[in-house]
Amino acid sequence: MSKLILIPTPIGNLADITQRAIESIESVDILLCEDTRRSLKLLNHLNIKKTLKSYHKFNEHSIVEKIVNQIESGLKVGLISDAGTPSISDPGYLIVKMCIVNNIEVECLPGPTALIPALVISGLPTERFTFEGFLPVKKGRKTRLDELSTEKRTMVFYESPYKLYKTLCDFKTHFGGDREISITKELTKIFEHTSRGKINDLINDYENKKLKGEFIIVVSGLK
Repeated sequence: MSKLILIPTPIGNLADITQRAIESIESVDILLCEDTRRSLKLLNHLNIKKTLKSYHKFNEHSIVEKIVNQIESGLKVGLISDAGTPSISDPGYLIVKMCIVNNIEVECLPGPTALIPALVISGLPTERFTFEGFLPVKKGRKTRLDELSTEKRTMVFYESPYKLYKTLCDFKTHFGGDREISITKELTKIFEHTSRGKINDLINDYENKKLKGEFIIVVSGLK
């Protein structure tokens, strides 16, 4: 049966992949991948051979119509990102939208995503939160932070190691140094670590440090 299936993949620990995700990968005719080289390592680990096609932010607009046509012709297509759930700070929205417009069935499996575990272990309120993903690098960054300075819900951000310190400094400027914050790196991996405290405290911890890995920042809302 033709459809699009969004398949979450592990964010670090390969043991986190679900049996249903494995079965879905096995069932598709074509597997769209953010990075085919990285996805091939996962498939080799699972001992699965599939036709892989690149689907990422640099080519999705040029190939999405062709993929939709292939699904309409009867193919079952899967989409995976490098890690986590497709469309969450990764490609996915455009093809989902196009499939819906063309009355194509879309299925998304539950599975790994970094923001929920990081939020849960932050020690900050979890009943209401907003996911902001990656902040704009330049254009719109100050405006976004100004808007969020009065946000009362817990906020969750993704950040690279290269911009972490700058982002913490921006948080201090816009949110104040006394806001409670949690920073988790390398979630589910061997060197997973979470730092908790006030923005002022953690800025000092991360100043002039060479950092690696991916970071999830959780910030308390305005009280």
